[in-house]
Amino acid sequence: MAAAIALSLRGRPASAPNPNVGCILINEGRVVGRGWTQAGGRPHAEAIALAAAGDAARGATAYVSLEPCAHASPRGPCCSDALIAAGVARVVIAAQDPDSRTNGKGIARLQAPGIAVVVNVMATEARLAMAPWWTRQAQDRPFVTLKLATSLDGCIARADGSSRWITGARARAHGHLERARHAGILVGRGTFDADSPKLDVRLSGLESRSPQRFLLTHGAAPAGWTAVASPESVAGVDSLLVEGGAGAASAFLAADRVDRLLLYRAPILIGGGKAALGDIGLTDLADAHGRWRLADSRLLGSDRLDVYERVREGP
Repeated sequence: MAAAIALSLRGRPASAPNPNVGCILINEGRVVGRGWTQAGGRPHAEAIALAAAGDAARGATAYVSLEPCAHASPRGPCCSDALIAAGVARVVIAAQDPDSRTNGKGIARLQAPGIAVVVNVMATEARLAMAPWWTRQAQDRPFVTLKLATSLDGCIARADGSSRWITGARARAHGHLERARHAGILVGRGTFDADSPKLDVRLSGLESRSPQRFLLTHGAAPAGWTAVASPESVAGVDSLLVEGGAGAASAFLAADRVDRLLLYRAPILIGGGKAALGDIGLTDLADAHGRWRLADSRLLGSDRLDVYERVREGP
């Protein structure tokens, strides 16, 4: 299942508006097919894996990161029916689909002809891999990642505004990979006026994955950009990467619209520089605790990356 979930990430964010799903078919201990949701949402992961497996799918076990769909669509076949027709003997599912058109129906459809079904295997990991789509389904808003690149003393630039470069080449390359994993990217008016950022992806082979550009402003946006007046007004994308500056970062935190925090810290001290954040609406220090959970920590060259996830109630 871990491999199927890893495959699902290949479809993010290109699979929107459909979820990014991964599927692996195993027969007699051998991988006979694998797939992930393609750009635009079709074909589905199961269809790709079944096509790769051919006759070897008969009697196989399918590992799928999301419950196979059970509703008919003019864009493609129902995946639960496709698995049945292929003669799959067992289906292992990470997470049940919250979409009312499939929720539980895909499982029941598979069980009806006698296919063994196992559910909730690495469900938390699967939901995290599908976080943009899942957030849109559950909360009707984009999944938001906030990126901060700071010195050890929490500065994002010198007092005169110069910030190139606080982090090293490996950290900056990782930042471009994160851009490729998001459908939208946003900066505030101050950052736009000071830096004229392109916000494109400059990694070989991923240039076409540059995200849609948003500008947080009460005014107009230039050609190629979409103006948004507030964190709540971002629309049209399932995932958004907020890159700066302090005003935009503070606005999204104050609105509690940040789901994931990327904190890149360079081993330098600036002193008297520009702070990473302004006022985020905190009135009691006790309220700051218990809101963030460390999900990952690694070295990127000489820089440290810490990834935090927002602790929220509910699924």
